[in-house]
Amino acid sequence: MHTPPASLPTAPPRGLSAVDVAERTAAGLTNAQPRDTSRSLGTILRVHVLTLFNLAIGLCALVVILLGRWFDLLFSLAAVANVVIGVVQEYSAKRTLDRIALLHQDDAIVVRDGERVPVRVADIVRDDVVVLRRGDQVPVDGEVLTAEGLDLDEALLTGENDPVPKRPGDAVLSGSAVVAGTGLVLATAVGPGSHAARIGAEARAFRAIHSELRDGLNTVARWLTVALVPIVAVIVNGQMRAVGGWGHALGAPREAALEPALIASVAAVTSMIPQGLALMTTISFAVAALKLARHEVLIQEQPAVEVLARVDTVCLDKTGTLTEGGIRFHGASRPAFASRPASAPHLASTAGSPASVNPAATTSDLAPGARAALAWFGADVDGNPTAVALREPFPSAPSAAPASAVPFSSARRWSSVAFGPEADADIPGLQGTWLLGAPEALLDAAHLGEADHAAVRAQCDAAADRGLRTILLCHSADAPAGEELPAGRRPHAVLTFEEKVRPDAGQTLDFFREQGVQIVVISGDSPRTVGAVARQVGVELAGDAVDARTLPEDQDALREVLRTHDVFGRVSPEQKKAMVMALQADGHVVAMTGDGVNDALALKHADLGIAMGNAAPATKAVSRMVLLDGRFDRLPAVLAEGRQVIANMERLAHIYLTKTTYALLLGVVFSLLAWPFPLLPRQASTVDFLMIGAPTFFLALLPNARRYVPGFLGRALGFALPSGTVILASMLALGWFLRTRGAEVPAPQAQAAAMITLTLAGLWVLAAMARPFTRATAALIGAMYALLAVTLLVPASRWYHLLELPTPDVLAAALGFGVLACAGIEAVHQVHRRRVDPAARAMDPADSATGRG
Repeated sequence: MHTPPASLPTAPPRGLSAVDVAERTAAGLTNAQPRDTSRSLGTILRVHVLTLFNLAIGLCALVVILLGRWFDLLFSLAAVANVVIGVVQEYSAKRTLDRIALLHQDDAIVVRDGERVPVRVADIVRDDVVVLRRGDQVPVDGEVLTAEGLDLDEALLTGENDPVPKRPGDAVLSGSAVVAGTGLVLATAVGPGSHAARIGAEARAFRAIHSELRDGLNTVARWLTVALVPIVAVIVNGQMRAVGGWGHALGAPREAALEPALIASVAAVTSMIPQGLALMTTISFAVAALKLARHEVLIQEQPAVEVLARVDTVCLDKTGTLTEGGIRFHGASRPAFASRPASAPHLASTAGSPASVNPAATTSDLAPGARAALAWFGADVDGNPTAVALREPFPSAPSAAPASAVPFSSARRWSSVAFGPEADADIPGLQGTWLLGAPEALLDAAHLGEADHAAVRAQCDAAADRGLRTILLCHSADAPAGEELPAGRRPHAVLTFEEKVRPDAGQTLDFFREQGVQIVVISGDSPRTVGAVARQVGVELAGDAVDARTLPEDQDALREVLRTHDVFGRVSPEQKKAMVMALQADGHVVAMTGDGVNDALALKHADLGIAMGNAAPATKAVSRMVLLDGRFDRLPAVLAEGRQVIANMERLAHIYLTKTTYALLLGVVFSLLAWPFPLLPRQASTVDFLMIGAPTFFLALLPNARRYVPGFLGRALGFALPSGTVILASMLALGWFLRTRGAEVPAPQAQAAAMITLTLAGLWVLAAMARPFTRATAALIGAMYALLAVTLLVPASRWYHLLELPTPDVLAAALGFGVLACAGIEAVHQVHRRRVDPAARAMDPADSATGRG
């Protein structure tokens, strides 16, 4: 019944010969897509295994193994866990990135030796003549040789929803899709040189996510790395010289002091490395990712949870993020001629789902012939998305066969169908030519008169200002003459279509605005449409969005524009990336949402890329986070998880860095004094477990809604350095006391006393960071005190730890120095809290009652 599309020329180019194809294949000029990433598995292993910290831990473990002290190996478990988790996580990211492919792998049709033959996409060579048909994806970059109504959808590449007409001589890019017509394209760029491959290569390049927590840990690691070698030298030398202390108390000869000196050196070195903090950070990220997975949020890189808590700017793509994507029928109205206003501004609203539209109410004001013509356009199997959206509200297609039809073309922006006189017997008023297309293409000022033409145009512009796409249905008694419109066209219906705004978008954006997060809307669609949708979701905007084609290329100038404007249309993929980077250069932490390949580069370079559930596979693969069900309102829950992680890890950083401080100071000062390190490795591991290992695992998972405040490392060090110094002073005082007793105090008793003083001080650090107390935190700290008592009192524990119960005077000294250390730590905490909390309250007044520093 419908006029078939025009066919390709009967004598198309002959294409390449078999010899030409063989030569180009041998030269590597094929369309095989690169699949590599920047890091191999070997590189990943080297990066995570061959670190100075791991070297130090490994050498310490080797010493312990050679000495046969297997019970002193517990310190190595955290390092092994860190390596395993790091390698597994990055290798998983590598495999995801390797799977990115912007091109479908279906066979393509090429012209070779004058024949059309199917070949694999990877087997297309440069200078091949590629046949494009409706529904094909363009597999190469090329130049159009012939075109018959050839329209390409470049939305995945540019974000522009309207089809782009192509004529001979025009360029086409790989990754676009054919939505209408046919054509022949000469392949000019294939494989790594194609547009799709270049985007894929940039998307596949590995970029470690920026995490303040991990950056802070890396900063500490760099500091310790610089100092580790001289510190180790000082400690080993000092412990080897420490034969005049507790070694003599055991009655050991000088030549037998090597083993205790080496074990003491191992205890000192391993205690100062905060490997547990990195492990707890990873565990916190993993637990948050598992919790969010239950809410249909996929975390592809664990630090992404933390990053959202730090984000202060969210860049939103309109299509697929603020809207659900695709197009649906919105309503129909009669033309608002100047002599008579329209009967209704719109007769149907799509506030609900498309199924809720009542066709009777939608079409009742239109003439039967107009309704039947719209039904015919909607039933066309080759109809574009706009025509397909007419099927539900106009379901009754006429049975009469059309006399002729002209398919839609983006170049002319209209389609038509003509019915003969016999059609009126079926449906009154159907006879004649019906035209469906853009108002600016179909409005006939000469026939309508200036006043009616202006009135209908104003009606269409008003709908466009509300974010609606407007299509006009016109009728003429004459038929089109080829590409020429018939005269005497009279509008019969103004049809509006819309992208459905996500019902959760406005509420979610309100939430972010309340949190002080800036919203920037960037889209490849027209500025008028983008501006209308932005206003629907609560963005304050006067007039249209900024047309990105007018934006400066200079980044400094672009930063100035972004400081004063929030909504942009006609934004190219490269501009989206440039805007993200300009915001970052201006000091912002940027999240970017999107669903198309045109968003991939911006998502990749944002601090946090968020893909919607219906996003292109490549877009999902480069994103750090995917909203699997596409619900925008999932983000507040992610923000809450991020705040919990970063706030709790800041508390843990205070504890771990205090431990690193006192361990480093103990190792260096005791070695300079030629005093033996006060604990064996197994004893130091137990102290770590009591003040850090067990309690911090629970603290990391407690609810914590504190708003992110920048600079956690500086705050943590501001507490850790003085607290560690207080602990050093208490241990020096205990060491001085024990040395005044001479050989009266055996090493197992001296080490038990050191465990008491050190653990009491460490648990007070824990108590300071666990405030305000809840039943859970109070019970946790109480349990750690109880475990300390068990460690000292249970015979099996004393055997494992090589301890003896101290005499009453030594026990009293250990308890006394421990209490003094607690008092000093409390003073440090109070000063620190008064210095830090005003800044925190300025960022988040609701947190002022927490009492945490």
